[in-house]
Amino acid sequence: MKVYLDVCCLNRPFDDQTQDRIRLETEAIYTILKFIDEGKFALLNSDIIFYEVEKIPDLKRKNGIRMILSKAKYYINLNEDILKRGYEIQKTGLKSYDALHIASAEYGKAAIFLTTDDKLLKVVKNHREKIHVKVQNPLNWILGVLK
Repeated sequence: MKVYLDVCCLNRPFDDQTQDRIRLETEAIYTILKFIDEGKFALLNSDIIFYEVEKIPDLKRKNGIRMILSKAKYYINLNEDILKRGYEIQKTGLKSYDALHIASAEYGKAAIFLTTDDKLLKVVKNHREKIHVKVQNPLNWILGVLK
């Protein structure tokens, strides 16, 4: 099963863990990473993830995310198809980076696109028919997988 974690998810383990929601989402991401290590899931990486991660000023955070991304089995290079699809997705109201992440996940045939971004989740929910990959919060998704 191919899994695409957006940069919000990749950052979550390095966020303030005193907040209950952040701590629970972090645990969900750790569980997903454990399944990746066990070969049950395959992590996708992409040019758009790489670009966003390289802009992170905190070197400790950036290196931690790079370590997570080193587990990726697949890498999605930005191409004309992804750019065109990203533009289509952006018409739903998503920001350009979010649209390119989703387009990359679709192109890479991800089974799931995971994000902790509530605004992104709301837009996708309102435009479900226009998005060709399942999009969910990592905590909600992994709880469903574990059932």
